[in-house]
Amino acid sequence: MNVCSLWADGVILVTTAIPSVEVNRYVLLHSSRKTFSNVKVSISAQWTPTARNSGSPAFSPSETWEDNRLFADAEGATLFLGALDTIFLFSYAVGLYISGVIGDRLNLRYVLSFGLCGSAVVEFLFGTLTEWLNFYNIYFYCSLWVLNGLLQSAVWPCVVAVMGNWFGKSGRGFIFGLWSACASVGNILGAFLASSVLKYGYEYAFLVTSVVQFAGGVVVFFGLLTSPKEVGLSIDSETGLIPVEVDRDSHRPLMSDEEEEGDEDDEEEVSVGGYYSIQQPPSDPKTQAKAIGFFQAFCLPGVIPYSLAYACLKLVNYSFFFWLPFYLSSNFGWKEAEADRLSVWYDVGGIIGGTVQGLISDFLGKRAPVLAVSLLLAVGSLVGYSHSPNDQVKNAAILAVTGFFIGGPSNMISSAISADLGRQEALQGSQEALATVTGIVDGTGSIGAAAGQYLVSLIESKMGWMCVFYFFIIMTAGSILFITPLIVSEVRTMWRDRQTRTHHL
Repeated sequence: MNVCSLWADGVILVTTAIPSVEVNRYVLLHSSRKTFSNVKVSISAQWTPTARNSGSPAFSPSETWEDNRLFADAEGATLFLGALDTIFLFSYAVGLYISGVIGDRLNLRYVLSFGLCGSAVVEFLFGTLTEWLNFYNIYFYCSLWVLNGLLQSAVWPCVVAVMGNWFGKSGRGFIFGLWSACASVGNILGAFLASSVLKYGYEYAFLVTSVVQFAGGVVVFFGLLTSPKEVGLSIDSETGLIPVEVDRDSHRPLMSDEEEEGDEDDEEEVSVGGYYSIQQPPSDPKTQAKAIGFFQAFCLPGVIPYSLAYACLKLVNYSFFFWLPFYLSSNFGWKEAEADRLSVWYDVGGIIGGTVQGLISDFLGKRAPVLAVSLLLAVGSLVGYSHSPNDQVKNAAILAVTGFFIGGPSNMISSAISADLGRQEALQGSQEALATVTGIVDGTGSIGAAAGQYLVSLIESKMGWMCVFYFFIIMTAGSILFITPLIVSEVRTMWRDRQTRTHHL
């Protein structure tokens, strides 16, 4: 029997399953966010009285309509919905700083399932139960959305940590670039789920997405493998996955075929891909890596520059997410459904951009120079899109290019680069920093995105859309400025390596 081939088959099965589980998890989370964005018109109509709202839906009982109102007119309801976006992003940002630290100290599976299931319950309360009970209260909505932001913040740092546990640095840019497309896929799924049941009432859109998300959290709780050690494997920087002793702590999956060991000194059987091999007992727990502190992670090389750069870049990226359909509809006079469909091309460009740029950075062995080139081209694409013609085909093409050069770098910083920063040599043996670093980077970016939503609305109302695009260009240039020292350092390293190879030849 060829034991090596059997073991290799098991590795392939496990490593291909992990990315699919991670993609499905964050797809569900982003689909719930997109649902709230897609039903804002219906919510606004439900919260305003019939006399002030000509678009009252047929499914709303007329006898209870006046009791449902929260605002005197649709404008007040729209402003409150915008305020909820800002509340969510700020609480999400604060939660990221906390959840990253928690993820490095507790079982990642528990944190993830708690975040997914808890957020699903909050969304059900917010959009479904309140409507069924005819209970409408501004303070209750704000409290729920603060809680929702905190719960959702538990997911991203932990999913990056799990992916970082399973994949070494080699090929990380391509793998993480492709995997980070899950956010865009979730946006598309959320739009589909919401539109399919919206005719029955916006509460059913929340019901469907919250049920699906809760089910995903249950699957994570019972089935996720957070580390190769749970199946007797480990990551080696040169050779990839190698067999090691099984991780015997609380990270072990709940559903396992392994039997409890009778004696700590006995050898143990480890199941890999359905086959068994003999492993030695685990090493002394004192030798295991410990999680570093929050301020230690904040001071790691590259964390602050990339965090500030991501704050500028995520502001631009999320502004496109929240405002693009509105811009297309108001600026070109296109129907709302047409604007929604056209805005998908920005996500398509981001998916391709993150994958291609991640692959190039793997080939070069450096991330910052690839980001710099992409962001410089993003400035040009923003200038071009600000003058895009009133033609849907041409607009979609320019929009996809813009998404390629903005969404691509955004995906790289939030995933592959965050994983690099959390696994760098400066940790000196401590490997429990990935979730903390990811929380710092994404949390700082979310603060920028939250502030940007108010600034975009303010600039547009006072000076028009052209000034909004100028604002985007300045923020993109700011991203380049913050990582300039890293760009210079990595370019010099590449030049020295090239000179060394030339000298040896």
